[in-house]
Amino acid sequence: MPIRFKHPSVLPGFGLTLGYTMFYLSIIVLIPLSALFFKTTEMTWAEFWDTVTDPRVVASYRLTLGASFVAALINVFFGFIVAWVLVRYRFFGKRIVDAFVDLPFALPTAVSGIALTAIYSQNGWVGQYLEEWNASGLRATLDSYYIAFFQWLQGVPVLSIITSFIPSDLEIKAAYSWLGVTIALTFIGLPFVVRTVQPALEELEKETEEAAASLGASRWQTFRRVIFPTVLPATLTGFALSFARAIGEYGSVVFIAGNMPGKTEITSLLIITKLEQYDYAGATAIALVMLLASFGLLLLINMLQWWASAKHRKTV
Repeated sequence: MPIRFKHPSVLPGFGLTLGYTMFYLSIIVLIPLSALFFKTTEMTWAEFWDTVTDPRVVASYRLTLGASFVAALINVFFGFIVAWVLVRYRFFGKRIVDAFVDLPFALPTAVSGIALTAIYSQNGWVGQYLEEWNASGLRATLDSYYIAFFQWLQGVPVLSIITSFIPSDLEIKAAYSWLGVTIALTFIGLPFVVRTVQPALEELEKETEEAAASLGASRWQTFRRVIFPTVLPATLTGFALSFARAIGEYGSVVFIAGNMPGKTEITSLLIITKLEQYDYAGATAIALVMLLASFGLLLLINMLQWWASAKHRKTV
């Protein structure tokens, strides 16, 4: 059945533009992604399962997805604050701050990785103070209480899953650890949240906030019932973009991670390692798992975004 507009379109050539769009999408996205599936079919199911469930590979999944999720959550919180300040306030140097937000876009990822490693390494500007904390007597005193709490968490079935996301002691090590991976992914994902939330905040009508205030709503109630529901779809979009960007990141993470197999090795590095060993089928198998996992998570986030938008439209 041919596609027809309910109203005549101002711009002609719908069929031509749709055909060009599908052709461009196929060349750039669909054909390369389908190559993953075809290359993976060279393996038997047993070989595929052994490859993607190898303990080293599973550890890289856990680190990549976990650090990407935590980094995206951090970016949602602080990115919203940055966007709010840039939209609602006037201050000296605002244009400079606004330009700094886009710095991770323009900066080569390898350069940012080297810079972060230099800052958070043992002798870096920040890393040296972390080393002092690790060697301090206060850390040694608190460590025994923390270890006891950690062991208690492991003994509770419902809470034991938390222990896989927190360190077993109070030693804080940024470079060459999971914390360094999270810092790098937070750095490269912040602009996605800021640039997504910022236009939504700019489009907010001040009259609605004034009306809420005139009806007796406090500032917190105005934010919770008027502002936040309006910008929630944009916030979820920023989270999805930041999360997706972090999953596939390589350059800014490979230096600060340390790349210890089973501990600080990210999935993208493991794929590169497979390619260097000419194990193309194994590399595509791991990439396929990450592709399916990313697609499923992004689909879930988009469904939440659609639900938030529909809910907001009903309340307006």
